[in-house]
Amino acid sequence: MALFSIAVAALAVFLVARGDEGVHIHMLIATALGAGLSVLLAGALMSLVFLSANSGHDDEVSRVEEDQQS
Repeated sequence: MALFSIAVAALAVFLVARGDEGVHIHMLIATALGAGLSVLLAGALMSLVFLSANSGHDDEVSRVEEDQQS
């Protein structure tokens, strides 16, 4: 996942640098950090969703709610 994040960040920096001649280094750094960290955050949140779904805690909550409604 980290390698994919680096590749996305590099692609974003390349596209930003190619578009304008007056691009400052601060904009390239911000673009790399923004794109890279967004991909890492998305991967982390997606893994938490799968972990939650596979742990069975969600099923226990729905059973408790059904018991309370009955």
